[in-house]
Amino acid sequence: MSAPRKRLISAKAGERLLAIAGWSAVWLVVAFIILPAVVVGISAFNDRAILSFPPQAWSTRWFARAFSYRDFSEGFRNGLIITTFASSIALVVGAGFAFALDRYSFRGKMALEAVLTSPLVIPHFTIGLGFLILAAQIHATRTFALVIVCHVVLVLPFVMRSVYVSLRNLDSRLELAAASLGARPGRALFTVTLPLLIPGLFSGWLFAAILSFNEFTASLFVTAQATQTLPVAMYNYVREYADPTLAALSVIYIVVTALVLTIANAFLGLGKVLNVEHVR
Repeated sequence: MSAPRKRLISAKAGERLLAIAGWSAVWLVVAFIILPAVVVGISAFNDRAILSFPPQAWSTRWFARAFSYRDFSEGFRNGLIITTFASSIALVVGAGFAFALDRYSFRGKMALEAVLTSPLVIPHFTIGLGFLILAAQIHATRTFALVIVCHVVLVLPFVMRSVYVSLRNLDSRLELAAASLGARPGRALFTVTLPLLIPGLFSGWLFAAILSFNEFTASLFVTAQATQTLPVAMYNYVREYADPTLAALSVIYIVVTALVLTIANAFLGLGKVLNVEHVR
């Protein structure tokens, strides 16, 4: 066998081994991520009144307790209220800032963007503690308004980034065509720009809603008994009980999240929702 042919076979074998090693590493990472959820999911069906794995007997009674426990139901209701207002406000504010940062040049633009995206790098407990101190300074109580404002600050960068990416991928010639046909800026915005931004707007709102509903660290500082969210209620529960109720609630979390993503995929497609289609 000639030397070039040997080198070609050796190169193909090396590529094949590299591909196998790459896929093996990917599956190991996926298994490492999924394994805790699998363990928690199985533990949720344990009949014993203590969280253990593997179960010695099987039962679904902890799912009934997760639905009937008062603090969980109130935390879920509070979470829906806070999430609805926080994600909607963040959508309007974030879309406005994203539009301004994308379309206009002004002094302090970089500084403004850095401030608006700072919650991505600042620990959430720092933000929650800061809001708690601010509320004490202005003699404000820990009402829904305080929690909503805190959540808006936390999720605003994700809305901005989603809408900003959609604006960057938008074909500006469509807006120019509308303007050349006599459409005023406001009409072009509502009839051309906003309809094309629906995937980005929806993805921003969806990310904001998921993050707000699951936010715990900052919420621990700014919520009271009457305004505690579901993650805070779960934290308070685990301090007093060690039964599989939280495991059952975690399974419900996973199922609901999967259902939401499935519905989003059915109506818009995950590629559009995540802004990964038609990227320049």
